[in-house]
Amino acid sequence: MKLGILLLLSLTLHAALVAGWQLDVFSSTKPPETIEVRMPTRLHESEPEQTAPPPKTAKPKASAARKLAQPSQTNPTPNIVSETKTAAYQEAPAPPSAEEWQLASTYKLKNSKRYRHNWGQQVRSMMGTAVEGPEQGMVRFRIEIAPDGTLADIKELWTTSASVSKRAMQAIKSLPPLPPTPTGKPLIFERTISFMPYDTGWPPSYTLDCLPDPPAFKNPFAWDGQSPQGQMRHQAPKRVQADADGAQEKCVTDSTAETIEQEEIELKRQMEIYRWGR
Repeated sequence: MKLGILLLLSLTLHAALVAGWQLDVFSSTKPPETIEVRMPTRLHESEPEQTAPPPKTAKPKASAARKLAQPSQTNPTPNIVSETKTAAYQEAPAPPSAEEWQLASTYKLKNSKRYRHNWGQQVRSMMGTAVEGPEQGMVRFRIEIAPDGTLADIKELWTTSASVSKRAMQAIKSLPPLPPTPTGKPLIFERTISFMPYDTGWPPSYTLDCLPDPPAFKNPFAWDGQSPQGQMRHQAPKRVQADADGAQEKCVTDSTAETIEQEEIELKRQMEIYRWGR
């Protein structure tokens, strides 16, 4: 009797397991359901886009707003302070002294080189202080000075600032009486006046003024077709003799200055003018 009951329970348990396995097989072999997704092909112009209204935020209380406005002491916010840039400026150079004008009135070399330099320095000193900004610039003139030192003619060649040109013309019209020209003839030259805060202006070097200007290049093979042909020969330039009145005290034929300090200053001036990036 007990054996029969155990056998019946075993058969029932196996039958239940077999039936559950068949149900799982049938459910796994079922085809999956298809999902259809429809996308709109075109938005109708008549239908405006509906935008969700922004969420309403509650206004903070006065005490809370005051706390938000004040930076916390534990993590303070850095304040960005706009620093005002100070404009650069360059004061006007001193005008030539009476001794410099006296020496310039007797210096005949290089188209009265000292006289031309003193004239430009005199004009620049009367133009005032140069300040960085729209008032700065440069102007170049063509000047003709009569033998008695008066201004015979002036012509503006170019300028980078109308205000600088106006300021320079006012200074030229109010120039004091100048000494006569060194040669006793009209002095014609061109001069660029720089009205800038970073241009101090360097005096020219008079060390090699006794040497003549190098000859201009001339093509030895050029021929006009009419003049007789001949071989061109270049003659070595001759040294200019010193004046009898002693205006030209010393001239050297090499590039050595009178002292090492003068040579160092001259090299520094050339580096400032011809340095890269200027």
